[in-house]
Amino acid sequence: MSTEPSAAKVAYALADNVATLTLNRPERLNALTPTLFGEWQTAVDRAVEEGARAIVVTGAGKAFCAGADLQGGDGPEDALSRDLSDPLETHYNPMIRKLADCPVPIVSAINGPAVGAGMGFALSGDIAVMARSAYLMLAFVNIGLVPDAGSTWLVARAVGRAKALELALLGGEIPADEALRLGLVNRVVDDEAVLDEALAIARKLADGPSRALGLIRKQVAFALDHDFDAVLATEAKNQAIAGATQDFMEAVMAFREKRPPRFQGK
Repeated sequence: MSTEPSAAKVAYALADNVATLTLNRPERLNALTPTLFGEWQTAVDRAVEEGARAIVVTGAGKAFCAGADLQGGDGPEDALSRDLSDPLETHYNPMIRKLADCPVPIVSAINGPAVGAGMGFALSGDIAVMARSAYLMLAFVNIGLVPDAGSTWLVARAVGRAKALELALLGGEIPADEALRLGLVNRVVDDEAVLDEALAIARKLADGPSRALGLIRKQVAFALDHDFDAVLATEAKNQAIAGATQDFMEAVMAFREKRPPRFQGK
């Protein structure tokens, strides 16, 4: 098992082909800074390079992520810009795109409140497991800002126009059970079971046909923004790629031999 020192702003661990990335500023409720984003991007790249076949993202301490650190972070490099579009273009958007473009599935373990941009990042996983006491919150309007970190797209696609506007305009807490009902998250479990549940899901994904899983996550995102004919064409293109993998050939052999397939992610 590979681990990263606890002083890291994003702690890293790799076991059973699953990389666990922990936002690690618990004293600031894992609020986001340029330093944290830099480590987070590096951690995602490291996970892929080291052969992780699934990634879990969670938070240290009582929160998943409180959003942007309005106090400026840990040093001069983390100071807030006067033009708030700059950190979005430099840090937030590259991070959310990196997660979207990741070749392996991502599971969010929402261990506590996910607020503002933290909500966007919490919902960026392919499967989201949420602690019963946690809540989501599009808190931007409460400080005179607009949703970012992809949360406008993610929430509107999940709940529809009317509910997305309600959540964004009123900026209230969304309890775990309500988040589940709305389709924002996949599972709600007792607080102490969140990481274990997320890891169990990630291990199942890591044992699966990794190339196909990576194509599926991108294919679904594509389908949300394109017409039927474009989706059909993308399905055909991706099926050609998946059909050429060793995992597909293994699945065919396993079917013929009446045994479970042993996927290698190739």
